[in-house]
Amino acid sequence: MFKTIDDLKVAGKRVLVRGDLNVPVKDGKVSDATRIERLVPTLRDLVAKGARVVVLSHFGRPKGKAVAEMSLAPVADALSRALGRPVAFARDCVGDAARKVVDGLGDGDVALLENLRFHAGEEKNDPAFARELAALGDAYVNDGFSVSHRAHASTEAIARLLPSAAGRNMQAELEALEAALGSPQRPVLAIVGGAKISTKLDVLGNLIEKVDALVIGGAMANTFLNALGTDVGKSLCEADLADTARAIMAKADAAGCEIVLPSDVVVAAKLEAGAASATVRTAGVPADKMILDIGPDSAAALAKRLEDTRTLLWNGPLGAFEFPPFDRSTIAVAKAAAMCTRAGTLVSVAGGGDTVAALRQAGVADDFTYVSTAGGAFLEWLEGRELPGVAALQK
Repeated sequence: MFKTIDDLKVAGKRVLVRGDLNVPVKDGKVSDATRIERLVPTLRDLVAKGARVVVLSHFGRPKGKAVAEMSLAPVADALSRALGRPVAFARDCVGDAARKVVDGLGDGDVALLENLRFHAGEEKNDPAFARELAALGDAYVNDGFSVSHRAHASTEAIARLLPSAAGRNMQAELEALEAALGSPQRPVLAIVGGAKISTKLDVLGNLIEKVDALVIGGAMANTFLNALGTDVGKSLCEADLADTARAIMAKADAAGCEIVLPSDVVVAAKLEAGAASATVRTAGVPADKMILDIGPDSAAALAKRLEDTRTLLWNGPLGAFEFPPFDRSTIAVAKAAAMCTRAGTLVSVAGGGDTVAALRQAGVADDFTYVSTAGGAFLEWLEGRELPGVAALQK
């Protein structure tokens, strides 16, 4: 179990909040404020409780040096707009510049400190740097699940120096992940897509032990079909991993986990939007064509299966969704999952950059139980790894 901000006494206290404000900035303006908006509930709760809120974040990869283009200054303006209140900005995250801004805060005030990664001690998880940060606060809140797979000074070392808790976004993420894999309602179905199984071997190995059925889509499915002796034409395929794919299938069989591969596929001669395409059975892929999506029968069967599924975990699209018409199956299945979620029969948790983009393209991202924007941290959680920033919050 982990503490939440409800377990902290914060009135009149300086509360350091680790967020992930590594947002896209173009021409000095934030172009996508999603991560900022997800931090707002925690900040508003702390403000309402009378805390003096000090926000910590990294931005880009300055590699331990101050780089003007990687300043968080433009983000302070966006954070102020999202919060609807002024946000003070400190030109450093430690030292006199940081202390002056923090000391100037009254109850309910908010400040943002400069990029943590301007100091090499951040990524080195340096205890001395963590102590400098901790000296600015009386309590610590981690609301950055997306950075919690890294043992950095602001995610791991600092949590051991101050009373610590999970913020609202972190709390929601951890509760959603627990519902998906920790103690899920069964049957549990996982959809794993993407280009290569080589990047998701650990994910597949972990999920096989925990889910009832594993749907493999994207170009990953081609490697499994090839391993079973199916000709996949000119499709993207890791033929050298045929033995690995067979081993995964054998392990799944032993664990009682059903591996689901497409029965029909959409093929084309080239990968581009609007390319001429055809639907064929998986055993009938032409030698000069490539598989770019699962077929409509496979998508319909998957949608039907969701009606009897109680927990869905989704990472990776089913086809080359960036290039219509090869987005059709991903969109169809996403809409089916959203419908079951709205009906209250399905807990649906999805994550990974491409997955989030695909769900948004389908117009259903808000209908899923939880959509993680945590990227690498979500993937490492799927692999069954301990996340240092989360472990540091354990009671």
